[in-house]
Amino acid sequence: MVNHYKSYLNKELPMAVVTMKSLLESGVHFGHQVRRWDPRMKKYIFAERNGIHIIDLQKTIFAIKEAYEAVRKVVSSGKTVLFVGTKKQAQQAIAREAERCSMFYVNNRWLGGMLTNFSTIKKSLYRLKKLEKMEIDGTFENLTKKEVASLQKEKAKLEKNLGGIKEMKEVPGVVFVIDTMKEAIAVAEARRMNIPIVAVVDTNCNPEGINHPIPGNDDAIRAITLFTSIVANAVIEADNETGLKIIENLADDDEEVVTDAAVKPNDEVEIIDYSTYTPETIDKSEALAEADETAGESIVDEDTLYEGHL
Repeated sequence: MVNHYKSYLNKELPMAVVTMKSLLESGVHFGHQVRRWDPRMKKYIFAERNGIHIIDLQKTIFAIKEAYEAVRKVVSSGKTVLFVGTKKQAQQAIAREAERCSMFYVNNRWLGGMLTNFSTIKKSLYRLKKLEKMEIDGTFENLTKKEVASLQKEKAKLEKNLGGIKEMKEVPGVVFVIDTMKEAIAVAEARRMNIPIVAVVDTNCNPEGINHPIPGNDDAIRAITLFTSIVANAVIEADNETGLKIIENLADDDEEVVTDAAVKPNDEVEIIDYSTYTPETIDKSEALAEADETAGESIVDEDTLYEGHL
């Protein structure tokens, strides 16, 4: 089995998403005990060693590529990603990577209706923000200690369960799940809302109904961290592409503006080097003579002008 993967140690996934070596080092290929397997995961299992199923990492790599592209396209279209992982091994990685890519997450407890009844969840989010404002603007100072303690307890509970989706205005464009068995309610709600699901499925999980299943170990902290960071990288790449498109559009709009004031007459000569410039000299005597002649022509003899009227 080891020899089967040695030839892939330095093989990289297209777009440099992940390497086979990093998958092996993170223990992604270790599944559950044979007696705990789900027969629907058979196509993703490579072999059995010491009573444990070994996941085929070649299929894992291609599944990661497809999931990466799916997440990138969803984020590029302007939608968001919801990271879900409430098991202890996943809580820190889910929160850290979701915050790194500025997306939403649920890492403590999935409240029923977070997707199917989001309008009610929004009321709880509004309540959380109101309590935070009360704590800052000095409202707590006008209340009794008992009232303050009760409000702070309510705020801590809301923050614990809803802190990761506090700024979420609408349902996400895709849901990323660690352990579909533990997060069965989240998966069911996402399917009911027709939201694409990207999920890590171990050998004891059912991959059916998951839009983009990624076969792999969903119990090891290193494996969970690797999968979560890959999804976060897809989000960041999509954001960077969107930013570049905006910059390109601004550059296209920034065209040179030509006005009449900017157009020079054909007979005007532009002076480039003023050090060698010599203004044209004019003979003052000739200029004065021309002025006198012009003035003489314009003078009218008043006696002749009014001769006929006197």
